[in-house]
Amino acid sequence: MPKRVLVVEDDPAASRFVGYTLEQEGYEVSIASNGLEGIMKAQQEKPDILVLDGMLPGLDGFQVCRRLRAQAETAKLPILMVSAKAQEADKAAGLKVGADDYLAKPVDPTKLVERVRELLNRQESTQAV
Repeated sequence: MPKRVLVVEDDPAASRFVGYTLEQEGYEVSIASNGLEGIMKAQQEKPDILVLDGMLPGLDGFQVCRRLRAQAETAKLPILMVSAKAQEADKAAGLKVGADDYLAKPVDPTKLVERVRELLNRQESTQAV
């Protein structure tokens, strides 16, 4: 059964790029276009991993991450934050609110797939223990 990825991204071109890249690797992808929709889909669809844009309208990715970590049902969901905010301070802020990894845009497709795979493998090995 393919792993499910929820992509939370407000830029249609970026969400298509990420979705297509991951679908080519065999992942089942769903898209949310804002933070609130992302939280609702994460709770309803129970994806295996979340690829989260840092800069979203309304609730930004940092707020979404914080809220997901505060809820028992999504607290352990692997989160890869992807953001145009590329400074080390931004990465540190993303990790501080609970992201498991952080990539700066523009994202190399190979690196995106590699990081998603790593986070899923880490999640599986944690659950197996």
